[in-house]
Amino acid sequence: MDTNQTLHKLEETAQFYLNQLDQLTMEQLTYKTDETDWSLGQMYVHLINSALHMQIRNIELCRELQTDRSQPIIEGKSEAGESIFALGSFPPIRVAVPPSPAYTPGQPTSKEQLVLGFQQVLNRMQEIEPTIAAIPATNLVAHPRFGGLNAIEWFTLIEMHYRHHLLQNERLLGLL
Repeated sequence: MDTNQTLHKLEETAQFYLNQLDQLTMEQLTYKTDETDWSLGQMYVHLINSALHMQIRNIELCRELQTDRSQPIIEGKSEAGESIFALGSFPPIRVAVPPSPAYTPGQPTSKEQLVLGFQQVLNRMQEIEPTIAAIPATNLVAHPRFGGLNAIEWFTLIEMHYRHHLLQNERLLGLL
């Protein structure tokens, strides 16, 4: 899939989340079955924050490597990274990480916060897409699980991540 198609798929998935957001109350968005599970709102915050503060930031780091060759050489993708990129998606399994202040997203403060967050992600992706092919594929930034990814792989990861959370979205809606 080329970056234009990836962007289009991301726009569709983000629009799905935005349309759903319209139908939900703040009480539904912040509802949790227990302390270890996330609410729909926390999942949305996670999608927005991981795109803006990790994945898009790492695309920019790949771009900066063009001029800064003092950085250490990063190896390519791990076995897990090779697997998800070969599949074009994350496996359809539930990933559970232990709750922690560093990883567990906070509850949203408003629906507007979420709308603006999704719009900011889409705006940044639309800005990046026309320029991403110019970033050398050899410029890699390490992902903690997937190994060294180039800018296009980080770009693609955002779309795969949004699509993967559709499973969690469906599960959480069923609990309301």
